Amino acid sequence: MGEQQHVKFPQEVIDEYAALGVDLLALFSAGHLGTRMGVQILEASADRVVGTMPVEGNTQPYGLLHGGASAVLAETLGSVGSMLHGGSSKIAVGVDLNCTHHRGARSGLVTGVATPVHRGRSTATYEIVITDESDKRVCTARLTCMLRDVNPGDEELIRAAR
Repeated sequence: MGEQQHVKFPQEVIDEYAALGVDLLALFSAGHLGTRMGVQILEASADRVVGTMPVEGNTQPYGLLHGGASAVLAETLGSVGSMLHGGSSKIAVGVDLNCTHHRGARSGLVTGVATPVHRGRSTATYEIVITDESDKRVCTARLTCMLRDVNPGDEELIRAAR
């Protein structure tokens, strides 16, 4: 994912995680898969998550953006939104991902915007719209995450992000 220092987080989120000693940029990222795919998160809040991904390097044999690459971008953005909604006492775990591919993309960057459909105590659902550089819709996805309490065994995961 390259440089993540330009991600915009709401101040209250920065303060909450700083008090815990957690590195927000590492915790709310696409991880190793996103790094390999060039995913960049630009803006992150429970209300809206924006990220980009290059088409180059993420294509199928016909030279079009791979549907699985769109799914990775969608799940990343929806998961970040769900984690921010859940706060530091919850972990978001994806339980359902649905992607509809509308058109192909052959080059440039695609941009995904995740917005909440439902934000509850135990689940969060986000719609993710992925567009090409001409602002044409490439994919529409919906991700539902289960929000579960942080358990003692999860501390190693959280510590790895510090």
